[in-house]
Amino acid sequence: MDRIIFHSDMNSFYASVEQAEQPELRGKPLVVAGKEELRHGIVLTKSIEAKKYGIKTAEALWEAQKKCPDLIVLPPRYKLYRRYSELARAIYYQYTDLVEPFGLDECWLDLTGSIALHGGDVGVVAREISERMKAELGCTVSIGVSWNKIFAKFGSDYRKPDAITYITRQSYQRIVWSAPVRDLLYVGPATERKLHAYGIETIGQLAHASDAYLKRKFGKIGFVLRTFARGEDTTPVKPYNPLARDVAREVKSYGNGLTAPHPITTVSDAKALIWILSESVAQRMRDDGMQARTIAIGVRNDTDLSGYGCQVKLPRPSAATRHIAQAAWALLCVNEPFDEDHPIRALHVRATDLVEPVPVEHEQLSLFAPAEPDWERLDLCIDDLRRRFGNTCIVRGTELLDSSLAGLDIKDENTVHPVGYFHR
Repeated sequence: MDRIIFHSDMNSFYASVEQAEQPELRGKPLVVAGKEELRHGIVLTKSIEAKKYGIKTAEALWEAQKKCPDLIVLPPRYKLYRRYSELARAIYYQYTDLVEPFGLDECWLDLTGSIALHGGDVGVVAREISERMKAELGCTVSIGVSWNKIFAKFGSDYRKPDAITYITRQSYQRIVWSAPVRDLLYVGPATERKLHAYGIETIGQLAHASDAYLKRKFGKIGFVLRTFARGEDTTPVKPYNPLARDVAREVKSYGNGLTAPHPITTVSDAKALIWILSESVAQRMRDDGMQARTIAIGVRNDTDLSGYGCQVKLPRPSAATRHIAQAAWALLCVNEPFDEDHPIRALHVRATDLVEPVPVEHEQLSLFAPAEPDWERLDLCIDDLRRRFGNTCIVRGTELLDSSLAGLDIKDENTVHPVGYFHR
């Protein structure tokens, strides 16, 4: 028997949540956007009404305001969006225990084994979920229904907003195969250009691409994309944990990046940003009980937006903020002169090569390196205070060197991106 897979996508998520929280904003063109004074002035989400003016996600805020002079601009409230995301997943969980989030606003649901418990009619269940989202959360969803995850996601993107699309074995060639190849999950601009060079414009043409071409141009991922195009993907929907509000997944790295409110040209400002980013990365690692063996930084120049990355191995695995910040700072100092001729626009700190902590009694210590304080144990005590009183209850002095970053809670305010599809 074919599986019954739903993909539910909350329409214009951030904007819809704001309209649900502030009913007076319903029916009005609005965008959720970063702060222009902090050089984060891009559109994160536009409402359905703003979309009619041609406003696009990721365009500059001033461009959006030019298209719609009466545009309402709101700052992002990530805590609120996470709460709505959890409420939506709680609704999904009432229909199946197989719920896999794909970012805050999207989820796959596998109802194969539970559809009989809800009357057995797929259409009735899809409409019920859609109506409950409107009635209980004040947000609309687009739902795709198919026998595999890829076509279900295609279905939720096919008609928006507030629509239900069925991609069946009888209709997929007519609906999916005639669509542009860029509409397939994981076909980005670069992949689309390669396919276009070979004359592949539609998903149907990709489904019939030859083995030789796919192997030569893409390697293994080419065969994966053709499997997607043919509707042969058998990837399971991962079980949802209602307590953790998440699915089990393999995390390969922890990272945070930030565009600075002003060009970074001094040692003190650069050090403040490095420590703020490292604090967030380290705290998230400790929350998950992980340590890193490698620290990497990414740097973007403010003059021409060029960038580079570099990394270094730690002497031993650690999740201590001090160790991560010192490693990241050393990398930055080697590569940057910190002057007006070399302004930094954005920094990124990433911890990778992850391992689980070794019990203290089993840790191999150096015979030659001097003993140092247990920085990670100190950090764990600070984490406990932050959980009780907020992330800004204790702040390192180094993080206050740049006054424009004062009060920034980067761990709590970071954007949550979709988990990669190709996880174990």
